[in-house]
Amino acid sequence: MGRWTTGAVCLVAGIGLAGCMQGGDGDQVSRFRTQSPEAAERQAAREAVARQKEAEASVIIRSLQARSSALSSKSSYGQVADAVLAASSRAAEAELRAARLRATAASKNWLPRIGPNISLTSLGDFVASLIVEQVLFDNGRKKAEREFAKADVEVAAVVLSDDTNGRVAEALDLYVTAEEGRETAALSAQTLKEMAHFEWVMEQRVAGGVSDLSDLNVLRHKLAQIRADGARGQEMKTAALAELNAMSAKPLSGVRGLTRVRVPADGNQSLALLQAEAEAARKIAQARIDRAGQLPGLTASGQVGSDGSSGALRIAGDSLIGAGTGATLKAIALAEDAAKRQVAEAREDAERTMRNLDATLAAKRRQAAEADELARQAKVTLDLFQTQFEAGTRKVMDVVGVYETYAQAEQKRITLKFEAARVEIDIARELGRLADGSAI
Repeated sequence: MGRWTTGAVCLVAGIGLAGCMQGGDGDQVSRFRTQSPEAAERQAAREAVARQKEAEASVIIRSLQARSSALSSKSSYGQVADAVLAASSRAAEAELRAARLRATAASKNWLPRIGPNISLTSLGDFVASLIVEQVLFDNGRKKAEREFAKADVEVAAVVLSDDTNGRVAEALDLYVTAEEGRETAALSAQTLKEMAHFEWVMEQRVAGGVSDLSDLNVLRHKLAQIRADGARGQEMKTAALAELNAMSAKPLSGVRGLTRVRVPADGNQSLALLQAEAEAARKIAQARIDRAGQLPGLTASGQVGSDGSSGALRIAGDSLIGAGTGATLKAIALAEDAAKRQVAEAREDAERTMRNLDATLAAKRRQAAEADELARQAKVTLDLFQTQFEAGTRKVMDVVGVYETYAQAEQKRITLKFEAARVEIDIARELGRLADGSAI
C-alpha cells in the first residue's frame, strides 16, 4: 500500500473520529467529563438565539410561541396544569429535536460533499481516493429539501403544542369530573339527611295508624335512589382523582373549585389549522423534490487518489426520462394543488368547530342560568311547604315530592355548570391556550 493510500485511510479515520467526538448539535461530548455551569449557560444562550432565529423565519412557530396560557398559575386549573406538565414524558419533544437536527443538516446541503472511495483491485491491492462533488444545477432540489426540513420542524412543533395542550385538557377534564362527583355526592348526602327525617316521621305515622305502609315504602324507595346517586358521585370522584394523580407530579386531591377560562379574542388560528398548513408546506416541498428528481441536473466532481487526480461534469437525474415522464410531472404538480385544497378544507373545519363550540358554550351558560333560577324557585316552594307541614296543613308525602323536585333542580344546575366548564376547556385546547407557547 502506497504513501497516498495510507494517508487517505488515516484521513478517513480522522474524519470518523472527529464525527464520533461531536454531538448532534456540534458540541463536544465526553463520557469522562460533565458540562460545567458556564458551558451549560453558553449552550442555553446559543439555543435561545437559535430558537429566536427559527421563530423569525417561521410564521407558524412564531404564532405558537406567542400563545400565552389562559390559566392563572395560582388558580385550581393552573395547579393541575403545572402538576401534569411536570410529569409529562413529552415524546413529541424528542421528535421536534430530531426535526431541528434534520433541518440543520439540510441547511448545509448546498456545500460540496466529500467522501472516500476504497476498492480492492484484481491484484489484491487497495486503491484509495478522495471524491468531491458539488451540485451546480438541480432544478431547485436542494432548496426544496431545505423547505421540506423547515416544514418538518413546523409540523413537529405544532404536534408538540397540540400534545401538550391535549395532556392539560385531559387532566382538566378529569379534575372537572372529580369536582362534579364531589358536588353530586354532597348534594345526595344533604338530601338523604333531610329525607331521613321524613322517613322517621312516616314510620311514626304508620306505627300510629295515621298513614299507610305504601307511602313509607315509596319513601324508602326514594331514599335508596338518593343513596345510589350519592355512591355514583363518590365513585366518579374517586376514579377521576386516582387517574389524575397517576398522571401528575404531585397529589391533587386537595385542589378545589372551578376556574373560569377566558380566552382573549386575539385572532389566533386553531392548532388543527396550523398543523394542516405545516403539513401542506411539507407536501409541496416533497412534490418539488420529486419533480427535480424527474429532471436531469448538473454536478461537478473531482477525484484525487494514488493514480493522480481527475475532474468531470455529469448531467444526470434520479430517474431516466421516459414516455410517462410528462404525466408524472403533471401528477406532481397536482399534488401541490391538493395540498392547498386540504388547507382550505382544514380552515373551513376549524371555523365550523370554533363556531360550534362558541354556540354550545353560550347555550350551556344560558341553560345553567335558567337552572339556577329554577333551583331558587324550587327552594322557595320547599320552604313554603315545610312551613305548612309544620303547621299541619300539608302531608309528609307532599313535602317529600317538593323536596325531590328541588333536589332534581339542584342536580340539573350542577350538571350544566360542569358541562359549561368542559366547553371552556375545549375552546382553550382548540386554540392551544392551555399552556404557554414560549415554555413549550
